[in-house]
Amino acid sequence: MQNQVKMKKQNKIFVIAFLLFFSLNSAQDSLKISSAEFINIVEKYHPLALKYQLKNRLAEQEITRARGSFDPVLAGKLGEKNIDGTKYYEQKNLELGIPTWYGIDLHGGYNYLDGQKLNDSETKGGLYQFGITVPLAKNLLYDKRRAMLDQAKFGLRMTEAEQAVLTNDLLLEAENTYWEWVQNYEIYKLKSEIVEINKDRLKFTKKTFDFGEKPAIDTVEALSQLQSFELQQRDAYLSFVKSTQELQLYLWKDNQQFYELSEMIYPSDRLADHPAYSDFEFLIQDVDSRQINSHFSVLYYNQKQNILESERRLKWQSFLPKLDFTYNFFNKENYSPDYLPLFDNNFQYGLKLEIPIFQREARANFQMAKIKINQNELDTTIKIRELDVKIETYKNEILNYHTQIDLSGKNLQNYRKLLSAEEMRYSNGESSLFLINSRENKVIEAQEKFISIRTKFLKSFNKLKWMRENFTL
Repeated sequence: MQNQVKMKKQNKIFVIAFLLFFSLNSAQDSLKISSAEFINIVEKYHPLALKYQLKNRLAEQEITRARGSFDPVLAGKLGEKNIDGTKYYEQKNLELGIPTWYGIDLHGGYNYLDGQKLNDSETKGGLYQFGITVPLAKNLLYDKRRAMLDQAKFGLRMTEAEQAVLTNDLLLEAENTYWEWVQNYEIYKLKSEIVEINKDRLKFTKKTFDFGEKPAIDTVEALSQLQSFELQQRDAYLSFVKSTQELQLYLWKDNQQFYELSEMIYPSDRLADHPAYSDFEFLIQDVDSRQINSHFSVLYYNQKQNILESERRLKWQSFLPKLDFTYNFFNKENYSPDYLPLFDNNFQYGLKLEIPIFQREARANFQMAKIKINQNELDTTIKIRELDVKIETYKNEILNYHTQIDLSGKNLQNYRKLLSAEEMRYSNGESSLFLINSRENKVIEAQEKFISIRTKFLKSFNKLKWMRENFTL
């Protein structure tokens, strides 16, 4: 076990090292994946998404199993007893029982009996029997068979609601991971561009020094700035590699095998091209138009409430006396049947009564069922409040980050103007390389901040978008 852990750690280190030493300029020749393609893969092949679907299939089988309580039952019996040449009895019996929805059981059969040692109450020869059992109190309006089937149906709807919420949560997590990956890639590209700019600046500074136009200290300043950005570039690339590995956790094949990357992958989407910047107001209006009770999380508790109500109805039956009436009509083989009157000839009936004296078990079970219903009502109220708060939070985040994007973009433009002006002054001999570097650092900080705010906006947009997916139409 320890060797396996060591091997996994070594493989992880190897992958990181491989990606770090991978050519930094190979993006155009490598695999690219869009957000839509990525989400489609997660939804189709991720084990958790498939696991949630299997829960629905289990719930469907629960319904089938509950319906089994209403299946007709066919039974047969064949027997004979013979001692010292005396045939005590010979029996052939075939029966069919048919349970019905309203607690009434129908049954019929054929029984052949012969022998020398039979009880006086038993009838020789072939005998046909048709009967019915009717509960007159307990189990007449509701019984365990109907409760099991009702609860299985409610359970399926409950599972479907849960599966939808869990799947959308998985897709939300995956999509936000994708845009964090895009953010790290764009920061890495930014650092790479800055490195190239500073390489050109260093070359230019060396030439001006060679011509005697700039002091030697400017070359040191330019080199120091370049080395600082090269370190930032390597750090940004490492962050991009790590986020690529996090993204890889969501990539699976159709045979539930983990997708191993053979080469570096890059995003084909850009933060700036996302339709959320123009669609966010429509999304907010759409979510506001939805009824909170139509959210799958609320429907989950509603179906659970139905299950608990079914259980309460079943427990209430325990207060009723068990009073069952059974009637059987008989007709001997080769005899013409005489059906009417029912209680005149060829019949058997029975009336069975059971009444618990103190009803302590019934009272306890019924009160427990009511308490569970109250608990679920409280859970439903809490969930509705939680959803309301989440929706308002996501809406406020979207509006706030959208405003920040506008302010951050204007701030970035101002810093770029200051940098451009400082470069102009430097070319006229009125500034220094130190001031240019200082202005440039501010521009880079503003660009990183701009990228970060865009990512936060998209993540909040995705939260509200996948929240909307949890509403029924």
